[in-house]
Amino acid sequence: MLVRNNKQPIVKIEMKLLEGKTAIITGASRGIGKGIAEIFAQQGANVAFTYSSSVEAANALEKELIAMGVKAKGYQSNAADFNQAQELVDDVVKEFGSIDILVNNAGITKDNLLMRISEEDFDKVIEVNLKSVFNMTKAVQRTMLKQRQGSIINMSSVVGVKGNAGQTNYAASKAGIIGFSKSVALELGSRNIRCNVVAPGFIETEMTAKLDENTVKGWRDAIPLKRGGTPEDIANVCVFLASDMSAYVTGQTLHVDGGMLT
Repeated sequence: MLVRNNKQPIVKIEMKLLEGKTAIITGASRGIGKGIAEIFAQQGANVAFTYSSSVEAANALEKELIAMGVKAKGYQSNAADFNQAQELVDDVVKEFGSIDILVNNAGITKDNLLMRISEEDFDKVIEVNLKSVFNMTKAVQRTMLKQRQGSIINMSSVVGVKGNAGQTNYAASKAGIIGFSKSVALELGSRNIRCNVVAPGFIETEMTAKLDENTVKGWRDAIPLKRGGTPEDIANVCVFLASDMSAYVTGQTLHVDGGMLT
């Protein structure tokens, strides 16, 4: 935005899209979650984030976000536990005063072919990836209903849309997130609470950096944009969905995959 004064040179005022908003981001000590936390803070949001065991990484991220001029705090909390999710939301409301944005990002994989996958590994992925979304959404609902506004962003995957051999548990959990989010959008829309899904494709993070380079190159070559995505690519879409720019967008799944599903 440019402001012109007859006697002074043009002054550029930088508008931050999430100024004054408070966001909860689950699973944010690394990867996509960390990228979302950083971009949200750059856009003026106060950030409460969760982590499971990476205490040092969480402390470093908290300091990084605070240095950007926003309020930030990391919470060691398991979103897959119903009571812990409720306690987390209560703590965040006490500390920050409101919750405007929820990003359900926490997730795990336990890949195996159906004939080899254990019941325990199937249940664990459903619990962490899908039940955590239920737990956190139910927990923030009361606060957002009182405020009569809010944006819920749930992280699915290209695998939840098209499936993938060796990932029946992961695909089921990520497909479930899409159906859950559409239903929440219908339930809460009249209260100005929006719920949308981001479905990332192949995103290059610390985890993919450990993979064989030829394997990664094969994946990149199969993507129309000829590159893997970055956490920032996902975070920028989340900023759109969290901000007032998407005030008339709910119940949607945005594919951030470089054209993989085209």
